[in-house]
Amino acid sequence: MIARRWHGRVPASKADEYLELMKEVGLPDYRSTEGNRGAWCLYGREGDVMHVEMFTLWDDLDAIRRFAGEELTRAKYYDFDPDYLLELEPEVTHLEVIEA
Repeated sequence: MIARRWHGRVPASKADEYLELMKEVGLPDYRSTEGNRGAWCLYGREGDVMHVEMFTLWDDLDAIRRFAGEELTRAKYYDFDPDYLLELEPEVTHLEVIEA
């Protein structure tokens, strides 16, 4: 199993709207991809910035490709992201998961 983590920063004034979009669009998109084992939106405020992390679990690299395309470490963005994010971080992190 592989964990995939994406990070973004949103102005706190836009955070509620952005988190709602992740709930309505992002999470269902992740979860509807064959091979996805779960998706969570994590967030926390630091001053005037809300940090958002999408944490997902995948069966294997092929499952991630079905979601993100051939460039596995490239972040996948939605059409609305540039209106909210302070920057479009280019890459995500992948980590192996020990299953118990």
